[in-house]
Amino acid sequence: MNTDKSTIESRIAPLRERYYKQALKKGSLLQMIAEAEVAEQVYNSNAIENSTLTLEETTKILLQIDLDRFISQRELFEAKNLSRVVEYINKRSKEKELDLEMILLLHQMLLSNINDAVAGRFRTEGEWVKVGTHIGADPTQVLQRMEDMLIEYYATAHLGIVKRIAKMHLRFENIHPFVDGNGRIGRVLNNYLLIREGYVPIHIKFIDRALYYDAFEEFDRKNKTVIMEDIVFKALTNSYHKRLAYLEEKEIIDLKEYASRNNTSHSNIINKAKRQTIEAFTEKGLWKIGV
Repeated sequence: MNTDKSTIESRIAPLRERYYKQALKKGSLLQMIAEAEVAEQVYNSNAIENSTLTLEETTKILLQIDLDRFISQRELFEAKNLSRVVEYINKRSKEKELDLEMILLLHQMLLSNINDAVAGRFRTEGEWVKVGTHIGADPTQVLQRMEDMLIEYYATAHLGIVKRIAKMHLRFENIHPFVDGNGRIGRVLNNYLLIREGYVPIHIKFIDRALYYDAFEEFDRKNKTVIMEDIVFKALTNSYHKRLAYLEEKEIIDLKEYASRNNTSHSNIINKAKRQTIEAFTEKGLWKIGV
């Protein structure tokens, strides 16, 4: 892993510049990309929280197509509600600075019809939570720690977006301010802040869940953010690569075809894609690249 700030910034800055140049007068295409990504974002975030829904099933639910099997009402609302939240921040995040009021509003939207008794409020006295071996912050300290988390984020702009997003996400999940829905809201907040600050949204993939959990353990045990910074960095470059492939009107092919055209092994290209040393990206669970 290489999460040196200068290296991160030097790799993101040119992608961001290319994106802004190509995005001019292509708002409708960008909107289509964002809309097409909703199901994938919902699937990955819910799957990390042990939802049994597949990407195909999630897509069908959001398109109001009947599934071939029975699913619980909770899983149904988890998909629909998270979709609503994702679409909301895609449209509204630039209108209002992220604050505690907005975090509570997003949580209310997320848990509506799932757990209305705790929706839209932080944990209160006596409401302790545990995820794995980690116990969330003392309920009586949640409000103050959430305020401190936001203050730190806004006061450290000089550190760069990747380090700031990684640190805030880790702090948020360490606090675990809600009785339910902490993981989903935490990942939503990443994108709220990225979009608001002029970056593209990201999604942390279900297949990376083990590494994602390693990042929390690293933070809990060592107070370090190296793993999460790497996750955020690669997710951000992945998102830029995808949008640039469309915006620059490239031919989009899968990596098996790309490897064949370049007379190299598929596994070698996949490894480069995972390291984000080529402009590859994932779409609907498949690795692709624009050529």
